[in-house]
Amino acid sequence: MRHRFLAYAFFASLLVGSGVFARAPLENIPLKWAPTSTLAEWGAVDLSGATITTKIHFDAFVDTRQNPTLVAENREHPDKVMSVTTSSDVAAFVADHLQESLHGAGLNIVDGAADVNITGEIRKFFVNEVSTYNGEIAVLIHVKDNAGKELWTGVITGDATRWGRSYKAENYYEAMSNMVLSATYNLLNNAGFREALAKH
Repeated sequence: MRHRFLAYAFFASLLVGSGVFARAPLENIPLKWAPTSTLAEWGAVDLSGATITTKIHFDAFVDTRQNPTLVAENREHPDKVMSVTTSSDVAAFVADHLQESLHGAGLNIVDGAADVNITGEIRKFFVNEVSTYNGEIAVLIHVKDNAGKELWTGVITGDATRWGRSYKAENYYEAMSNMVLSATYNLLNNAGFREALAKH
């Protein structure tokens, strides 16, 4: 019996060494909206006046990152960094959920003619996993009136930290979703953005 156990152990070590039990790389995964928090958990937001009556339309966002497919890395072992890439359009993912979250907060998001139009440039969208999942987002936001005049522009950031099992897509999704919510909260509390909505 002992010899059989040792044989099994030896065979298992060969499998591990050959990579049979290695984790499958997270390549070209579709992004999923999986927030573990709500916008209200970041704190109260004073929404009144033009902030909620102004009609807001979102135009397409663009992704200006050097590598649009790279969204995360596992760096628990510096000599073996594991990347996470996506097949999704990151700019569309951010724009869709930013406007969805703003609408949920009470802003008047419309599909047609609007008082102001919002566009954005994705400057950063990345989750760095070491002992925790640490996500960061940075979006350059442009707010223009319906004649195309720039009313305000500024960089909005957001972050998120999550615990979880190593190199799991679900944990990356949670961090990415929470960092978009964090950016939404920061945009709502930005004085320049709020003033732009009142200027139209």
